[in-house]
Amino acid sequence: MADAPFVYLDWAATAPLSLEAARAMAPYLEAGMAGLVQGNGNANALHTAGRDAFKTLEAARRDIARTIDARPSEIILTSGATEADNAALIGIVEGVLAKRGVNIGYGSHAKGKTFEAAPSVIVSAIEHDAVLEAAEVLRRRGIEVLFVRPDKQGIVTPEALAHVLDAATNPLLVSIMALNNETGALADIAQLAELAHRSGALFHSDATQAFGKMPLSVKRTGVDALSLSSHKIGGPKGVGALFLKTRTPFDAQIVGGGQEANLRSGTQNIAGVVGFAAAAQASHEQLEAASAHMRALRDRLFAGLSELSVVEAFIDPRSPDYGPHIVTVLCPGFESETLILQLDRRGVCVSGGSACSSSDLEPSHVLSAMGIERDRALGMVRFSLGPTTTEKDIDHAVGMLREIVK
Repeated sequence: MADAPFVYLDWAATAPLSLEAARAMAPYLEAGMAGLVQGNGNANALHTAGRDAFKTLEAARRDIARTIDARPSEIILTSGATEADNAALIGIVEGVLAKRGVNIGYGSHAKGKTFEAAPSVIVSAIEHDAVLEAAEVLRRRGIEVLFVRPDKQGIVTPEALAHVLDAATNPLLVSIMALNNETGALADIAQLAELAHRSGALFHSDATQAFGKMPLSVKRTGVDALSLSSHKIGGPKGVGALFLKTRTPFDAQIVGGGQEANLRSGTQNIAGVVGFAAAAQASHEQLEAASAHMRALRDRLFAGLSELSVVEAFIDPRSPDYGPHIVTVLCPGFESETLILQLDRRGVCVSGGSACSSSDLEPSHVLSAMGIERDRALGMVRFSLGPTTTEKDIDHAVGMLREIVK
């Protein structure tokens, strides 16, 4: 299979570095290789190199903020969406409780003021592990964690959230992702945020998969916090951002030098942030055309896969309830890992779910939450598309899967 074409259909795991990001980063990387400081100084230093770096950093921050309709001061630069998710859940909850005079690090033995009702955090059962594990940290610190279940189509509905909110005695924070990374299911985060606010809770959304694939406005949706990733939209890895609405209570989770307005310490990666901003701008400007392109290819892929007798199309991604770039199917009787490796041998890169846990042999927690039986869920294959995916890529992938399962 050495001469097989290479088809990359795992864009939900990571996107190739975009031309816009590479070009934007090049001057900073080349200067560094030449031993020059210009543009690569410490943005917190007082000298010329530091001031130049600070100007570059703030210009990039403005560009990122503009793509989600935020203020630049509301953008906290991070190492990625995983850090942003962790910071949002733990930092906001600690900030809220500190404002009320409670130290959550001591569980039921909290120092200072205590609550008559147990404080709780509400997350959906289909969140990325970055959110679920952060919620578990809070649980170990004495915070009640409640889960919102999706419906059989993988969608977290306002009705489901309302039901959980009714059962919560003291909700502090709700966290529900905008677009699921395994099924492509969308959530109406504007309506979900409104429900959270009515119950006195703040609202966070992991928008890693939605960013660059659909319009995002923090003003329109009313969210209090939003997690973003650079490498999912063609920017460099190791960079991300947390939108934190002005005056949202927050305790910094990384302390030290006081960078990012004392909300996230650590010397900023100038070249990385510049690349992130360039990718964000490009994806924002190309959003309408790229989304239409991906939707057309998604529909072509779904139609081709649906013709294979072994494939179970358990959801229809052509519905408006799903994003434009993900097609997930089940192949009962086959193991996901086997199919992925066989497709890889034929030059097709796909995934079995979340890239952070795709080596696990346990079924996807997302599919389990949807009520899909273990034996069926173990045959999950996720195809995800990008703006440079072609019809030829789609047809080759379908043909290779047909060859494997015949």
